[in-house]
This record gives sequence, C-alpha cells and structure tokens, in this order.
Amino acid sequence: MKDTVSKKDPINVRRIIVMTLVIFLPSCLSSERPDVEIRGIYGHPKPFWEQGINLKDLGVNAVFVHSGAIDQEMVSRARGEGLRIFAEFATLNGKNYVESHPESWAINHKGEKVEAATWFMGVCPTEPGFREYRFTQLRKLLQEFELDGVWMDYVHWHAQFEDPQPVLPETCFCDHCLDKFTADTGVQPPDGTTREKAAWILTNSDPLWRDWRCKVIVEWATELKSILKQEQPEALLGLYHCPWQDHEFEGASRRILGLDYDLLGDVIDVFSPMVYHGRMERSPQWVGANIDWFSQRLNIQKDKGPKIWSIVQAYDDPRIISAAEFETVLRGGLSGKSTGVMMFTSNAVAEDKEKIAIMRQLYSSLKQSN
Repeated sequence: MKDTVSKKDPINVRRIIVMTLVIFLPSCLSSERPDVEIRGIYGHPKPFWEQGINLKDLGVNAVFVHSGAIDQEMVSRARGEGLRIFAEFATLNGKNYVESHPESWAINHKGEKVEAATWFMGVCPTEPGFREYRFTQLRKLLQEFELDGVWMDYVHWHAQFEDPQPVLPETCFCDHCLDKFTADTGVQPPDGTTREKAAWILTNSDPLWRDWRCKVIVEWATELKSILKQEQPEALLGLYHCPWQDHEFEGASRRILGLDYDLLGDVIDVFSPMVYHGRMERSPQWVGANIDWFSQRLNIQKDKGPKIWSIVQAYDDPRIISAAEFETVLRGGLSGKSTGVMMFTSNAVAEDKEKIAIMRQLYSSLKQSN
C-alpha cells in the first residue's frame, strides 16, 4: 500500500507526513518560551482575510505591513482582531527617487553613479533633500495612523545582501558625503577628481572612513526615533537588517553596509535579522544558529537592551520552501534571546494550506504559554 501510494502520488504522501507532524509533534517551545511576545506576519493580512480567516484564530498577534499599504480600513480590522500593527518604512531605498533627483544618486569610488542592484536602488544617505523627504514621510504616517512601531528597512549604504553573491560597492563619494566627512572628522582629501579623493581616503583614512559611515547610519536611526517619540511616544523603533556575522564577506556588514551593532544598540528597540535561508542559499538550520550568534553578539541581558524579533522566509523564491523547512525556520527564528518571529510573506503562507497549518500549530502553542 505505501509503495503504491508513494509512486502514484508522492505529493499526497508528503502532505500526510507534514500534517501528522503538525498534529503529533510535541511543541517544545510552548512550555519553554513563555517570553515570546510576537507571533507575526509580514505583509498585508488581505490574503488571509479573503479566505475568511481571522488571524487571531491562527495565533497571530502582530502584523508588519509596508507603510504605503496601510489604510484606515486595514487598521480598524486588524485592531478588531486584537493585532498589534507595525509599519515597515523603506528608509534608504532610493528607487523612484534618484531618477528624478540626480543629486541624491550614490557615487562609487570611481566617481561614477552606482548601478541598481538586481532589485534594489540605494541612495546617498547624506543628501539633504532626500533626508527631509523621508522625515516628512514618517511624520505624515505617524500623524495619520496609530501604530505600535515603525520598522526601518534598507538602512545601509547602497548594496544588496539578500543574494548568495552580494553586491558590495564602495560608496558614497559624492560632494555631500565628502564635505560631511571633512566637516565631521577634520580630514581633508587633497584636491583632485572624485576618483582621486576616494583613492586617497581609502588608502590614508580607511578606518576613520568606515567609522564615519557607521555614524551616518546611526544618525538616521536617531533622527527617525526622535520623530517617532515626538508623534507616538510609546511606539517602538525596529530595524530589518542583514544577518551576516561579523567576519562574513570580509566584514562587509560594517565595512560596506555601515552597520555597527554596538552603536545601533543604543537607539534601536528591536532588531529583526532577515534570515532568508532560501534566498541566501543557507540551510534551514542556519536560521537558529544565526539567531543564537546574534543574541550573543548583542549581549542581551534579561529585561535590558534591545530585543530580537526575527523574520524568516516562507516565500518560494528562488526555490520552493517546503512546509517542513518553514517550521524549522519559524522555530529557529525563536532561538537564543529572540522573543518574536514573523514570516515573509503573508501571501506565501496564505496560499499554502500546509504552511498555514504549521503556523497555526506553532503560534497557537506559543499563545497558550504567554
């Protein structure tokens, strides 16, 4: 019987195995993790609502939604289901902006405009016009909707890290950045072309240059938190960020992206490592190992310092993410000191009954324990 069924319909066999695990697999997290705060989804809840699903019945207690997709109807329905609402805020994504504001285009060490990565276009983080543009956007968002927090996204110098072979250019050497670097540090590159100035900085002041770039990123976080606290004092400031360990890609997390966790830890309320295992060609087990590492890296103490709410991959790109590995990464996202997890994206789970069952089983068990 088993051989006959498996040969004729291996997909059904896989579904039976997954559903059996969902029903009978003991939930070790439910009794061991009463501290879990967030059982979240990333993406608009609409794909679930269209199926008549109440997110509370899935154990979900929080939604993380792109700021541009938030409207009053969504807010009212989510609140009605007892959900916390967090807005993803695409902070340093310059797509659709730099094209009409060339002064904000990031410049590489050759003195050339950077090229867009596969799907991401960064921006110069020091250009005054863009800074004011983003700050105004945030104020408008907070004045229109009552939120539980704002999650900064794309908070790094132009690069793309979500691929196995990342895009890691040296930026930004535009006049805005060179002038601010000199004003902040007192280091004045000799006269010459942009390319010559960049070469001089990278040869003679590289450590100071890297430190300065990290401080520019922290300045963004500090300014956004100031606006957040002025408009909604109880709201949290979160950060979606690259999950690389310090040594990976020759220290590119700090060296190229400009992420200094020691500095950011004084500003950020919640870190959300983007542990997209499939996208980055890592194993499902890597997720838990990474969150363990990051918990130690932040040196989180009980009830002190920033929190970790990880975001894991559910969507089938560039390959199929099975329901079994979806469960592995969901659980891995709650490793270490993590007190929350969400999955990317809501649509990827809503269209897959097995993934819905996995999420319901895990989230409901966690709901019972806290």
